[in-house]
Amino acid sequence: MSTDSNLLDKIVALCKRRGFIYPGSEIYGGLANTYDFGPLGTEFKRNLINYWWKTFVANREDMYGLDTSILMSPRVWEASGHTANFTNVLIDCTNCQLRTRADHLIEDALPDKGNVEGLPLEELDKIIAENKIKCPKCGKIAWTKVRKFNQLFETQIGIITSGKNTAYLRGELAQGMFVDFKQILDSMHPKLPFGLAQSGKAFRNEITMGKFTFRTLEFDLAEFEYFVKPEEWEKWFEYWKGTMWEFAKDLGLTPEKLRWRAHSKEELSHYSKRTEDLEYKFPWGYKEMWGLAYRTDFDLTNHMKQSGVDLRYVDSSTGEKFIPHVLEPTFGLSRLVTILLMDSYWEDTEKQRVVLKLPAILAPFKAAVFPLLPNKPELVDKARKIYIDLRKYFMVAWDDRGNIGKRYAAQDEIGTPFCVTIDFQSLEDEAVTVRDRDTAKQERVKISQLSDFLTNKINGKTINTSRN
Repeated sequence: MSTDSNLLDKIVALCKRRGFIYPGSEIYGGLANTYDFGPLGTEFKRNLINYWWKTFVANREDMYGLDTSILMSPRVWEASGHTANFTNVLIDCTNCQLRTRADHLIEDALPDKGNVEGLPLEELDKIIAENKIKCPKCGKIAWTKVRKFNQLFETQIGIITSGKNTAYLRGELAQGMFVDFKQILDSMHPKLPFGLAQSGKAFRNEITMGKFTFRTLEFDLAEFEYFVKPEEWEKWFEYWKGTMWEFAKDLGLTPEKLRWRAHSKEELSHYSKRTEDLEYKFPWGYKEMWGLAYRTDFDLTNHMKQSGVDLRYVDSSTGEKFIPHVLEPTFGLSRLVTILLMDSYWEDTEKQRVVLKLPAILAPFKAAVFPLLPNKPELVDKARKIYIDLRKYFMVAWDDRGNIGKRYAAQDEIGTPFCVTIDFQSLEDEAVTVRDRDTAKQERVKISQLSDFLTNKINGKTINTSRN
């Protein structure tokens, strides 16, 4: 991995150059805080979502998958407290009109201050004034007072604009799962403890323009609500805390760059009694990667009151009726894409190459197939047959541009774990050369055994990828 202070700039350039992530609406000058995933980024993100789903849903008996609507009745967001409490703190520079989050302004200017999210508005104003914090854009000290700003995106349903037609793009995935809770009880008859899981888009009207996909207006989330008996919440909080840590290690993330941080009382969301963030050490310091919240029975209780529908769980063995409590592990996938790219980025100074040491299960392409000389039809024909056969099993790249060294370098830079080269010897011995991305070592493999060989290698590289 790289420790270069310009790491983020290198990742942004690589993503655009190689088709991972592009600036949104670029031909029209762009739209701040929006990004489009290119062909490689889309495949990478899809692999990440699938791996998350396999780990937390498909491989478990206590989890049920959902795909709830982005648009819901506005009463959902009123009952959940988001219309009143889903806010950030906003401040403006009157000189250059920069608009930013006051807590982030303070944390960037005073890194030793630590996290100030959740402090009263008056205290934030005082910190900014006493420390003479300058505008990062124009250098002046000309701030407005700090004020609250709701993050929910409003939209209108129908062709007539009125308050009655107002709806919101979801700011989190959780509410869809809470409002479907009774339907899950009636149709699936789950027994506690159990979880409802989903992944999908969420939207937040962010003030601070983030660092690449770290903070965006729309983003991919994966989360689940895990319902437990009220007296067992602490046990399950610790369980999911440990499980999330192990999942981070499974993704190959550097353990020394991870830490848990508990939210202060002032920082807690309106629905949470305890929240901890699993933070990653970015080039700009430790920031949230994932979160784990104990939401008590806040959501189900409020939805039951506001809707009039009984959302209590009935214990089949005792007949007891009660509202379960909820643990919520949340995984920001758009942010995680950037984290994985940064964590896997490696500059091999000896061989003068850039390598993305992505776990093979997540890499956009699992292998690349090359004819040694692209101007020799017999090599190209043999290579194309191998390429077409391997595509039955996993994503494979075809590359016949330039010399073999440049092709290796291009695949290293996009994280392809294995390169398969067909040479003149292949025509005689029905074997190919397979090169390992991380070690650059090569070995001959029979074509008849190639798919099994690569599949075993890919599965073997799924966990704790080497960071040499």
